[in-house]
Amino acid sequence: MQQGGSEASEQWAAYGRQLGLNLHAARIARGLSQEDVAYGAGLSRWTYQKYERGLSKPGEPMNPRLRALLALAQVLQAELADLLPADPPDLRSR
Repeated sequence: MQQGGSEASEQWAAYGRQLGLNLHAARIARGLSQEDVAYGAGLSRWTYQKYERGLSKPGEPMNPRLRALLALAQVLQAELADLLPADPPDLRSR
């Protein structure tokens, strides 16, 4: 089902927050620091910290590049599909 603009935006933000929680849980399960994960994935620690909070730019939902997601999955020794939240929002245009 298609969503209105603000509802779709909120769902996207919630999806980003859940992705951040999933990254955090995977990192803790591996016993890694934020710095270990960030540098292993070629990111700054600050960028990775934002990702764990579900953010990209201050006040904007997380929207990492595919390369960053794949690198994070590899560093965390996880399947990308296991890091992504189960229910993605409907982002189709009306």
